[in-house]
Amino acid sequence: MKRLYSLILLTVFGFVSAQQYPYYQQYAKYKMDIDVDAPNFTYQGKQTLTYTNNSPDELTIVYFHLYWNAFKAGSMMDQRVQSQGINGDSRLQQNGISRLASIPKEEEGAQNIKWIKQNGKTLKFEIQETIMKVQLAEPIKPNSSTTFTMEWDAVVPKQIRRAGRNNREGVDMTMTQWYPKIAEYDYDGWHAFDYIGREFHAPFADFDINIKIDKDYVIGAGGTLLNQNEVKGYSQNANVKTDANGKATWKWQAKNLLDFAWAADKDFSVETFTVLDGPQVYYVYQKSEKTKFWEESKPLITKYFQIMNATFGRYAYPSYSFVQGGDGGMEYGMTTMILGEAKTLEGLVGLMVHEGNHSWFQQMLATNESTKPWLDEGFTSYAETLVMHQLFPPAEPVANPFVGTINSYTKFVKTGKEEPASWLADHHDDGRAYSMASYTKGELYLVQLGYIVGEQTLSLIMKEYFNQWKMKHPTDRDFLHIAQKISGMDLKWFNNYWVNTTKTIDYAVKNVEYGDGATTVTLVNKGGVPMPVDFSVLTKDKKVVNYQIPLNMTREWKKKDIYGNFTTLNYWPWTQKEYKFTIPFTKAEISALGIDFSQRMADVNPADNIVEVR
Repeated sequence: MKRLYSLILLTVFGFVSAQQYPYYQQYAKYKMDIDVDAPNFTYQGKQTLTYTNNSPDELTIVYFHLYWNAFKAGSMMDQRVQSQGINGDSRLQQNGISRLASIPKEEEGAQNIKWIKQNGKTLKFEIQETIMKVQLAEPIKPNSSTTFTMEWDAVVPKQIRRAGRNNREGVDMTMTQWYPKIAEYDYDGWHAFDYIGREFHAPFADFDINIKIDKDYVIGAGGTLLNQNEVKGYSQNANVKTDANGKATWKWQAKNLLDFAWAADKDFSVETFTVLDGPQVYYVYQKSEKTKFWEESKPLITKYFQIMNATFGRYAYPSYSFVQGGDGGMEYGMTTMILGEAKTLEGLVGLMVHEGNHSWFQQMLATNESTKPWLDEGFTSYAETLVMHQLFPPAEPVANPFVGTINSYTKFVKTGKEEPASWLADHHDDGRAYSMASYTKGELYLVQLGYIVGEQTLSLIMKEYFNQWKMKHPTDRDFLHIAQKISGMDLKWFNNYWVNTTKTIDYAVKNVEYGDGATTVTLVNKGGVPMPVDFSVLTKDKKVVNYQIPLNMTREWKKKDIYGNFTTLNYWPWTQKEYKFTIPFTKAEISALGIDFSQRMADVNPADNIVEVR
């Protein structure tokens, strides 16, 4: 028994000790030489990777991602799509039939590792679909670096999802997640997630990449092109240099990115403009009548970067490239791949804005999309809604920019298919449920937070989050810590309800009693998520008088909000179903009264929130 207690004490104190390490993040430096066989959609790759272990742990195994191995019949991605049927991602299936199952053999994706060495010593490795597990010849000790070298060849897959050849707009090659990429390692261990179709995670890295390809191709990429005068498309005075095989070498460099992505096509045009106090912006696309809105978008994208810089934090990189390619829109380091043949200017700009916003909430604030997609997709969508509301003001006034998002959420909730936002990205059973949990509920996380703490306070929270965590890997716990510190409120209850459950908000005006000199109101909480309540009165002379009913769990109350001054009433305990209070208005003085005139609270049944007095 004494030995057992000793073991327990060692285990407990070992766990406590493990919590004491300060924050760290790993770092990588890639140097690659790529030789593309464009007619056959293949390439040869050589890579030198210097990997720095800033963790307190000794590493004996490393993992690499080989994403393109997913694009073939029978892969895990194919199996997942088949099992989901019509509920799966619409880009991966048609009428419930997996598109991966019918990829021709010669167009299957492949990343074939010839060999890998560590400091010159050949290593044993095992390919597990899209993951390569590598046994090290020597451990990587804490605060030390090691060098991996490898050679591989690859087949550019049929364009199904994000990457691939000959996308539907005729772009020859979309080269995303195209190289053996070392997995992220942090306090939670190796993040070696299989590629099933959702998102990515990686350590920050520097890239030095030479791409040799037929001289007639133009490349768009995230990074800095070092030899614009030696390749096609970027300089009017270019003298394209070629080797004996008619290939030009493109020299790219990028620092402190999560990845490097590029696309290549013979018909690409390159246009550029500079944002004042912002990046150099590149448009790389097939210029035609089908892509006419690209030219019109330039002043709007200029304004976009300026709004984002002022609202959330300054873009950190020297340039950003919008490149035509892929299957919709997908963000990468300093670039996005987007379909370019938009039907409207607003549609094109909306796609550019959403994908560009990932530079803040996926690149600079490099959250783990595989485990917490809502923290990126949701915050990105929140910023998108804010920006698009300014770039394309609605024709008719709305209570706030997020009314449409709330309506989409409440409509989907009633289908009964909602799944918690806390689920891993690839493990949602329904594609629409994934989108609702990650995009919509992630966006509404911030909308609800603004309702709870006040919009001015939310703005301070967002800026401080960026200032503290830019170029790092924050979690929701880090965000919550900042939100609580700045607001002074306890917000753990809200984070738990909104992220970990599918419980809903549903408040109502239960009863109104009109007296001689006052009116008594009874509210009821019919839902599963408690919230503070903003209550307002519209008087006959068109004045709005606001009241705030705090929720006891926040411990501190909202002090100000952009929707007007308010009087704070006694708090509403979360265990109490009904709440009664009296306001100094007679029936004759009231035009309407009710809950949440700002329409920010995601109440699933808002019809019983307002009483019109006749």
